Amino acid sequence: MEHHTTTFSPPLIVYRSYCPPPRFELPSRAELFGGLRQGLLLGTAVLALILPPDGSGLRKNNAFVASPLAAPLQTSAYSSRLADFRAQPASEPARRVANWAVASGDHRAMPFVILDKLEARVFVFDALGRLLGASPVLLGAAVGDDTVAGIGARPIAEIRPEERTTPAGRYIAEPGRNSMGEDVIWVDYDAAVSMHRVRALEPSERRLERLASPSPADNRISYGCINVPQRFYEAVLRKTFQGRRGVVYVLPEVKPLEAVFNKLPSQRFPATSVLLSQK
Repeated sequence: MEHHTTTFSPPLIVYRSYCPPPRFELPSRAELFGGLRQGLLLGTAVLALILPPDGSGLRKNNAFVASPLAAPLQTSAYSSRLADFRAQPASEPARRVANWAVASGDHRAMPFVILDKLEARVFVFDALGRLLGASPVLLGAAVGDDTVAGIGARPIAEIRPEERTTPAGRYIAEPGRNSMGEDVIWVDYDAAVSMHRVRALEPSERRLERLASPSPADNRISYGCINVPQRFYEAVLRKTFQGRRGVVYVLPEVKPLEAVFNKLPSQRFPATSVLLSQK
């Protein structure tokens, strides 16, 4: 739960005078092929050290930050496209909503986020539905899909335990600052619900340990806000929402999926996703 006191402002664009690049000479063909061969051998050795033996990437309870993606595709054909989860594990409801958002264009060509409350995991996609990162999260301590009217204007000390929910729904999110001056991603501004870096201020809450645990059962601790690891916030969320808005889909944990996203078609999309970068 946050206290909001700020508004969104566009990024500052600075123009610099042009300076010609320095001249350089290309290496000989023999030197060029020798350098490429050495680089390939070194890269193979590094990959063998850092990748897990099963080739599945990072484990489910860890954060995943994607490598830089190719330039965005210039296309508006949504109907035959699905979300690219880049081999990351995800529940069927998360895949279903992400695939629908991309196929229908519901995200309005903006980056979007899928928050799976039952799995306590967040997925961040670019405007073309390609996964930028995934991470475990901490959520509202109370189970529920609704928020209390006027809760955003109340002091945190007055929020009762049963009111500390992370509300489900479709939200237009944007960057901003809370009452402490910390930059956050506002999800539901009126309810003071945001995505922000985890704050390990009270040792007894064990927030960092909860994020690191393999089970989502102990990830309910906040007043309603979505807590993410600091590195994930800096590397994925902050960059994705820098100077722009996005759509956040918070999946329900009590209500049926169709009751929250009434435009979601009854026919389910395939669970396997198409690699959009290869289309």
